[in-house]
Amino acid sequence: MTTQDKDFTYFLTSEIDFTLRIKILTLTGNLKEKSIVDILNDPYSKYSFLNKTTEIPELYITCQLYSDNKPILLPIQTAYTSFNSHWIWNQWLEIPIKYKNLPLNSQIKFTIWKPYSSYKSIPVGGSTFRLFSKNNVLKTGKHRLLVHPDTEGDGMDNSKTLSKSEIPTKMDKLNKLLRKYDRGDIPKNEWLDILTFKKVDNLLLEECKDSPNLYMNIDLPQFDFPVLYNEKKYTIPTSVSFVSKTHQIVKIVDSESFRKNLVEEKHRKLVRGHCLNIDIKPNANIRDELQKILKYPPTHILSSEEKNLLWKFRNYLTRDKKAVTKFLKCVMWSDANEAKQAVDLLVKWNDIDVEDALELLGKDFQNVNVRRYAVLQLKKANDVDLQLYLLQLVQALKFENIEKEQEIESTLADFLIQRSINNPILGNSFYWYLVVGVEYEQKDYSKMYGKIIYQFLTALSEIPEGQQRKEIFERQGKLIDKLKYISNEIRMSKETRAKKIEMLRTYISDPKNGLADINPLPLLIDSTIEVVGIIPEKSTVFSSSLMPLRLTFRCVDGSEYPVMFKNGDDLRQDQLVMQIITLMDQLLKKENLDLKLTPYKVLPTGFNHGLIQFVPNSYSLATIISDYNNSIQTFLKQFNPDDTSPGTYNIKASAMDTYIKSCAGYCVISYLLGVGDRHLDNLLMTTSGNIFHVDFGYILGRDPKPFPPPMKLCKEMVEAMGGASSPHYQYFRSFCFSTFSILRKNSNLILNLFGLMVDANIRDIAIEPDKAVMKVQERFQVNLPEEQANQFFKNLIEESVNALFPQMIEKIHQWAQYWRK
Repeated sequence: MTTQDKDFTYFLTSEIDFTLRIKILTLTGNLKEKSIVDILNDPYSKYSFLNKTTEIPELYITCQLYSDNKPILLPIQTAYTSFNSHWIWNQWLEIPIKYKNLPLNSQIKFTIWKPYSSYKSIPVGGSTFRLFSKNNVLKTGKHRLLVHPDTEGDGMDNSKTLSKSEIPTKMDKLNKLLRKYDRGDIPKNEWLDILTFKKVDNLLLEECKDSPNLYMNIDLPQFDFPVLYNEKKYTIPTSVSFVSKTHQIVKIVDSESFRKNLVEEKHRKLVRGHCLNIDIKPNANIRDELQKILKYPPTHILSSEEKNLLWKFRNYLTRDKKAVTKFLKCVMWSDANEAKQAVDLLVKWNDIDVEDALELLGKDFQNVNVRRYAVLQLKKANDVDLQLYLLQLVQALKFENIEKEQEIESTLADFLIQRSINNPILGNSFYWYLVVGVEYEQKDYSKMYGKIIYQFLTALSEIPEGQQRKEIFERQGKLIDKLKYISNEIRMSKETRAKKIEMLRTYISDPKNGLADINPLPLLIDSTIEVVGIIPEKSTVFSSSLMPLRLTFRCVDGSEYPVMFKNGDDLRQDQLVMQIITLMDQLLKKENLDLKLTPYKVLPTGFNHGLIQFVPNSYSLATIISDYNNSIQTFLKQFNPDDTSPGTYNIKASAMDTYIKSCAGYCVISYLLGVGDRHLDNLLMTTSGNIFHVDFGYILGRDPKPFPPPMKLCKEMVEAMGGASSPHYQYFRSFCFSTFSILRKNSNLILNLFGLMVDANIRDIAIEPDKAVMKVQERFQVNLPEEQANQFFKNLIEESVNALFPQMIEKIHQWAQYWRK
């Protein structure tokens, strides 16, 4: 599989060993209604008009792979989905065939079904979608398929249910352009794109109302380069028709473009051979060019000219600590002489920042000496900072040059083990991160993490209190096993919630289970806290589908520490988001900007289970708006009254200040991380006014709802500040600008942390691992100057406040929650 310049590189299907996947997104348009005569003649539907509701019918979709007019696999169907006002699936269907085994004339037959009776479903419509284009290129990205009503897709070569309209509509043409835009074939222009996409959304809504057709929207996996089935054989026409008006221009790809260019290789050696190892000083113009290169984000790929320039002035660049990562990217590591010069030069470099050391521990830097240098720089970080990056450092162990069948030999592993031995709090996190790595990672990496656990525990045995610390890990593990047991029992039970709560409290109270009273034990989620038991009467079971447990631990000092134990859900994505929020909070506080954030702790403790810190005295905005007459101000006033503060609506000034600052902080952070599925049930607020977010099931721009706003800022939140014209709202905006500006300055650190998580198989990163870091980078607008970036963010706030469609979706969500209850 090639990885060269996009303009000259392609993949062959024979090289792609992945399973074919298709994402069913939505169905738009209106169903064809039966006439009254047809309804009355139908024994199953003639009485349906008596209880007719406004709910849309519950549909499901089947897809089946066809080739040569025959099905080659069994059909696959979508899982059951409950709909409110739109047909939205957002489900990946995995078709059990690999890309390399696909025939050239592969077609997917789609059929949309509606339940008719207990034993029968009738087709609503069907469509046949060809996987390869005329030029034998695999189709990728989003596609809109025409649905032919009242018939199944046929999957035939001469299909009567083709997914394309005979006469392309305006939206068909726009969708083709949108696919080019997603691939990067159309240059991006921020201000123009915002206007264009608004217009596209309006056109889509208009067509949905007016068009008699049904359209199904699907999404196919993207690849870095075009995927060809094979080299198409082109015959040279013998007649003059070769130059006729109807001839077709075909792009022919050079199949040898990925090979090493011997001319360029010779040129590089000649250029760098003349660059003696002496301190050459650049002139003013070259200095500006070098500074421009050094400001590139970590994801930027250097051109050969930029690499040669960095190499030429490598000695001069040792004065700038920000230059080391860019310099190491210009080195041709396969050239032994060049690699030796680069490593020798590292000792002359100024001390580099932690963010650059983290980048050097990524998979792009395999040289042992470079990684050793990065660890040497990390040794200067204190334990508090190291705790902030520990999650990524454990991931970076995958990129070490480790012999998989022998004892682990890694400078990074030795460093983390030593620091974890010296600091029990750091050691507690390190141990549980490794345990989770053993359970989640693939075979080789799982073994590697297991060996590092063994080395860590062996090293602990050699210090005086080591045995006691090993026993703590064992006791913590047994505690989790007991919580898993009772959680599984409760989930499997068919009793009422009240009975399940009673079951939990009885289990905790039973002395045989050792939960109500335990010897002092560092809490897994926060080992600075020692607990001595769980309070039965303050423990309960939440009503959500996974039945998480709310447990209140009793601490040594008499205080209480509430947590949630969740079983059946992968918490690693929530853990990553909360770690980044904690880091951002620290970065802002270093700039004397305390936004009163609430970065609660999340710790996965194994496969699909873990602990979440429970924030006391907190309520969802949905509950607050429902119980306090649609007014957040009324809620704040009840818990923070101050009749002497009319300027803050008789609310304590400190509470209003906390509310405004935390709103600003989470608006900016949720935008930068692309947090999706934001609604009033996962926006919480404490009685002191701290707004915070929970449930990070969608990040990096993913959202199950159509047309999500850039940030979650509902009208009730703005009204609590006094409206968009109030001084408090202007105060809020100024905090947004300051937050965005400070975090932009630290974007490289955040991008490097995400870069180390690309191979962690975390849900939303794993969907498009090659694009994950770029998705975050785009939101920082690193290419814009400060003034333009602030203007961009100003427009973003206004767009979020004035967005009407998300308000409608929020109302739909509230109705759905109401009916569920």
